[in-house]
Amino acid sequence: MSIQSWPKHDRPRERLIKQGPQALSDAELLAIFLRTGLPGKSAVDLAREMITQFGGLQNLNRVSLAEWVQIRGLGEAKYAQLRACLEMAKRCLSHELQETPNLLGTPDLFEQFVRAQIGLSDVENFMAIALDSQLKVLDHKILSSGTVNKTAVFPREVLKFAIQTNAPRMMVAHNHPSDCCRPSSADDRLTRELYAALALVDIELVDHLVVGPSNGYSYRLNNRPPF
Repeated sequence: MSIQSWPKHDRPRERLIKQGPQALSDAELLAIFLRTGLPGKSAVDLAREMITQFGGLQNLNRVSLAEWVQIRGLGEAKYAQLRACLEMAKRCLSHELQETPNLLGTPDLFEQFVRAQIGLSDVENFMAIALDSQLKVLDHKILSSGTVNKTAVFPREVLKFAIQTNAPRMMVAHNHPSDCCRPSSADDRLTRELYAALALVDIELVDHLVVGPSNGYSYRLNNRPPF
């Protein structure tokens, strides 16, 4: 049955306008993006098929064009739309962070931003975030990418980025594709090395965040050494 034949109060678009996007399921949100379904299959039905096929809405960022077009009704144009929407979401979060005066006061926003940048990647990535004295974001950069469970980063690369951006404070983050975000002993060792190296040039490391597709772990919020 077509969505247009549904009662108005049940249609995803009308419900979003009246109740807000948080009231909709993942399938309903994706159906609004799709706009139309297929003969005998509504946009919500198609969205549910996609969520099952791709393993959840959170995995859309990982879907390749080859995987996308395997589902009947999806083509290159809609894939381009998806990639554009995801990139806009990343940039919106980035601009919002740059306008936030105290990043440590909004840990959820910071985690959302980091997850949007690297949290859904299939390999580990290490990112540095340069902050001013008011904890506003000056710049951010992925410094290294690795395998499914390892990435190599050197303190000198973080230090170089901090000096290039003239940042008095820094945050660092990396992702665990497994979604198990408890830091490893190697993570602890790297964090201590970064903290000490930055302190030598009077730059404060204010946090190290580990993120996965749905979880996150903050060194500072958990009072994990050296914080």
